[in-house]
Amino acid sequence: MAKEIDPTTSTAALFGTRLRRLRLKAGLTQAALGRLANTHSTRINQVERATGAKPTLTLARALDEALGADDLLVELWPYVYREAFPNWAQAFMEHSERAVIIREFATSVVPGLLQTEDYARAVLSVGRTLKSPEQLEERLASRINRQARLLRPDGPRLWVVLDESVLMRPVGGPVVMRAQLARLLEAADAPRTTLQVLPFSCGAHGAVEASLTLLTLPDGSECAYTENADTGQLIDEPEEVKSFTVTYDQVRALALPPNMSLDMIRSVMEGTYHAERIPTRSDRRRLAQVQLQQQGGRQLRRGRRQLPGPRPRT
Repeated sequence: MAKEIDPTTSTAALFGTRLRRLRLKAGLTQAALGRLANTHSTRINQVERATGAKPTLTLARALDEALGADDLLVELWPYVYREAFPNWAQAFMEHSERAVIIREFATSVVPGLLQTEDYARAVLSVGRTLKSPEQLEERLASRINRQARLLRPDGPRLWVVLDESVLMRPVGGPVVMRAQLARLLEAADAPRTTLQVLPFSCGAHGAVEASLTLLTLPDGSECAYTENADTGQLIDEPEEVKSFTVTYDQVRALALPPNMSLDMIRSVMEGTYHAERIPTRSDRRRLAQVQLQQQGGRQLRRGRRQLPGPRPRT
């Protein structure tokens, strides 16, 4: 008989240990449980031994139902998927799940709490820390799962400032981006959510180099989290947090008011927004043709022979 792994080594090992005990108590082989959960016995063995990819939320639900575990595996699963993220992200997620106020400034993409599933998949697919398709699904399920907290009666107050570039970057393609913009408009209707846009015209500011999140915890303490494409940092030293709070307040003051911000988002979604931009090659070609036509017209008018006037009578 295979030796049971040590459940204290990781949350995935704890999940696998609980799964094995439940399976044996039910008198099922790995193959039998695999059939009930619509998966292969090899996958059951991987989960029980904490090898290979970690279980997805869908698999955790299927296993829980097959074993009649009364949501034990489903409730344990969130702690398993956190291990799919880098260490610097795990601490932030733990704090954000307890926060009563979340203030975010996003420089490049829509914050995870407001992303659609298709948009989130497109963003997560290009991460350099991503190791496998299975890990992508784990991270995607994690992100979507965290959004449910916004809908609960005790959910946090959310204030988000988006850099204008977030609206202009078509992540996932036009269809995905349009749905994402519609999601932002929908989210802004929630009474605890405020959305603003920081326009390009504001120029440089204190948070121009990285995204910034401020979390207020139930005891009134605060922490700050900064993140770029490759790494992030959680800061809880009061003086440093205070400095980041000042920076966020400055960004928020520079941003458009909420009603004007929603008008901009709506116009981008509808394709009627005309931001300042560098002309494309086709734009420049059309402009040159118009200028040539205008110049040609002026030259014809200047080169036209004047008809002789009537001769004076003698």
